[in-house]
Amino acid sequence: MRISEIAALVGVTTRAVRHYHHLGLLPEPARLANGYRQYSVRDAVALARIRRLTELGLGLDEVRDVIADDAGHELADVLAELDADLARQEAEIRARRTRLAALLARARAGRLTSDDELSPELADFFAELGPEHDDSPMAAKDRELLALLETAAAPEDRDRLLAAVRAAASAPGAAERARRVYALLDELADADPSDPRVEEAARALAECLPPELVKEPAADQGFLKAFLADFAPAQAEAVRRAMRGTATTEGEPR
Repeated sequence: MRISEIAALVGVTTRAVRHYHHLGLLPEPARLANGYRQYSVRDAVALARIRRLTELGLGLDEVRDVIADDAGHELADVLAELDADLARQEAEIRARRTRLAALLARARAGRLTSDDELSPELADFFAELGPEHDDSPMAAKDRELLALLETAAAPEDRDRLLAAVRAAASAPGAAERARRVYALLDELADADPSDPRVEEAARALAECLPPELVKEPAADQGFLKAFLADFAPAQAEAVRRAMRGTATTEGEPR
């Protein structure tokens, strides 16, 4: 058989066959006097095996390892890992579909809001604040920032963020403290950074921030600068003091 014939027999392209030769997955067959490859039934069997393994989801490097292990132990290990990975993907898809079903139900009922675009943890947190936070510009900024961090953060960082949010939201009086912070910061929209209310807002915000979200003064300066650029000067100063841990408690100097 020539390359076009073995490719058609197994159901792959001639380009794939050449690629498998290049990677060492399929041995090069003997060539005829005219230079054409001459494939045997044994070559077709080997090519069919490569196709079956790739259709199972194995990468070509994994296929090479499986083929190199005549005892078949490597195949069992790889298939077990593949099964576990597919199980994780299946669980993630089920969770996403459950979330999507809830969003569709709210959309059809005309009750879908911007909070519903957040994760359930963040959406529940803002729902606890009640409708009062809808008119707060600072609450809107907070929601946008958390949504950004949740979307852009690496999986492990996102998990820590959500864990911190859950802990903060479940603490007694969390909603009341958040509403107070938003109100204090909203009042600073037209204030001077030297306004005494800046310190009050910074203290209130510091009490709400989970330790996991408080940055050291020298850390992430680029992000912090961009983040604070969207705030009024007095608001930025209050947030800066709270995030850097420089807000005072009653009776203590800064």
